[in-house]
Amino acid sequence: MAVAAPTLLDGRSLSRSVLDDCRSRSELLAERFGVIPHLAVVLVGDDSASAVYVRAKERACERAGMQSTVVRLPATSGTAAVSDAVGSLSADAGVHGIIVQLPLPTGIDPAAALARIPADKDADGFHRYNVGSLFLGQSAYPPCTPEGVMRLLDHARIGLEGANVVIVGASNIVGKPMAVMALSREATVTVCHAKTQNLAAHTREADVVICAAGSAGLITGDMVKHGAVVVDVGINRLSDGRVIGDVDFESVAAKASHISPVPGGVGPMTVAMLIHNTVRAAERSVGLSSPHPGAEKTGSSTGSSTEVS
Repeated sequence: MAVAAPTLLDGRSLSRSVLDDCRSRSELLAERFGVIPHLAVVLVGDDSASAVYVRAKERACERAGMQSTVVRLPATSGTAAVSDAVGSLSADAGVHGIIVQLPLPTGIDPAAALARIPADKDADGFHRYNVGSLFLGQSAYPPCTPEGVMRLLDHARIGLEGANVVIVGASNIVGKPMAVMALSREATVTVCHAKTQNLAAHTREADVVICAAGSAGLITGDMVKHGAVVVDVGINRLSDGRVIGDVDFESVAAKASHISPVPGGVGPMTVAMLIHNTVRAAERSVGLSSPHPGAEKTGSSTGSSTEVS
């Protein structure tokens, strides 16, 4: 029996609220300390998808009242040139958040470039110190996509305590930190990956499915139970230019209680969390280290009051 039409986890609407909050905080920093939060992006090469993502980040900075800088390097740049560019930004006291737009062209070592970003300017939340802090439930700069997912769930009042959460995809960027965040909320967590046998057997038992596998249409309606919450992190560009997720939206929506669309779900929240982390870095740079209301909630076991059914 089909459930009622699912509730959409609307990342566009929620991200605007996050950015408007960041703008208020940016204005306060400017008025009280003369500091304008500043995000710097290192963009290497001319990949069209990367250019689109960077422009979205620039627009988000504008809405949040922040400064943004894009350092553009040719695709022929070597690892040393990219690392030097990151190093220069790291030494600039007026820059509060730094990211290197991935993927990098072949031949450039991303680990070497990312290693030049100090922990207190790590807007993406990839630094080993921040990753370790996440495991301890103390991260000031959580990784943006998993944190965006958690904000979507919190906004929809979907509590994870005691819920069966299945995460499809085990990347360092999404899957692994997502598992830690869900575990911090006292969920029972299963992480599935390319070697998992009988994926559907796991997803059918899930109260919450979070898919970040990068495989178009991987999760279909027969793979989820009635009333499940389904969060689609995947972004797959088809030959005709359309962008779809890892979830077959139509068939899964017929059974889900909540579902995130692609585009318009997790993507805008990832950008919003990047901006949020940069504002937090600016706040901390002037000694405002106490958590902003609603921030740093990820490591807490206190979620919302409505549990997943």
